[in-house]
Amino acid sequence: MLDTVLAGLSGLWAGGSYLLSQGGPNVIMLLIGIEIMLNAAMLAFVGGSCHWGMADGQVFALMIMAMTSAEVSLALALVVYLHRRRNTVDVDEFRELRD
Repeated sequence: MLDTVLAGLSGLWAGGSYLLSQGGPNVIMLLIGIEIMLNAAMLAFVGGSCHWGMADGQVFALMIMAMTSAEVSLALALVVYLHRRRNTVDVDEFRELRD
């Protein structure tokens, strides 16, 4: 059971890391990649919790859900603000925000 869960989440993790590395300069694709990787980590906690018969992983998965919901709302607000200000969601256009 745990092997199947780990194989599935490794595919999710690889997909999320691919979006982070090859998603291009689009902010939305980068955020989707991060979200997929966090979901893979959450699946690892739930799979381990099921395998060892303890609820710790499920509780931690709920904490990850709360964190990702806050992250998504802030990131979406940032994307909407940047799109209204610059009319683009291209990461390369926001170089002056680094300073």
